[in-house]
Amino acid sequence: MTAPIRVLLVDDHTVVREGIRHVLSGTGEFEVVGEAAEGTEAIALTAELQPDVVVLDITLPGKSGLRLVEGLRKASSATRILMLSVHDQTEYVVQSVRAGAHGYLRKDTTPNELRQAIRAVHQGDSFYSPAAARHLTEALRHPPPSSDVSGGLDALTGREREVLLGIVRGQTNRQIAGDLGISVRTVESHRDSLMRKLGIRSVAGLTRFAIENGLYGE
Repeated sequence: MTAPIRVLLVDDHTVVREGIRHVLSGTGEFEVVGEAAEGTEAIALTAELQPDVVVLDITLPGKSGLRLVEGLRKASSATRILMLSVHDQTEYVVQSVRAGAHGYLRKDTTPNELRQAIRAVHQGDSFYSPAAARHLTEALRHPPPSSDVSGGLDALTGREREVLLGIVRGQTNRQIAGDLGISVRTVESHRDSLMRKLGIRSVAGLTRFAIENGLYGE
């Protein structure tokens, strides 16, 4: 049998943590290995338990979840981080990506979507709720006027940019292929090429790169 996905819950509301634990229990697919109500405890538990995924609330006492992401990643570089928040404004989504989070969900998400998101980030993909994805796409389409396009972005072909935009939207290779009218193998080839050119191997890294360099979709 496949080992369960080991999850650490970080939220200052006990009832929220209990609710998430209930959603994840019973299937054998997930194991909640710990809970934390604030940042210092979350970092200590991440270093001790080395969870596969941290489900992290943005609004925490003391240090916000956004400021906590870097510390969590230093405590366990292999741990993936899924933000969970009542907020879905563009700035929260973009700041989460820039901080190094791998996904973003609103707290009114369905149990099935939460489980799907944890699976996705654990497998190395990104996952954004529909509202968060719209905000992220808007940020990609309308970057700040001061954004500079780097030589790395200039090195990408038009098709590679299209594939990159699909990746940071959280689409699978098959979904990107369907949107662009090309084969999955061709998408994989473009994906490998753009990662090689940029020297970036993670979806979170590609997303930060796209936002910071003003990539926009056609």
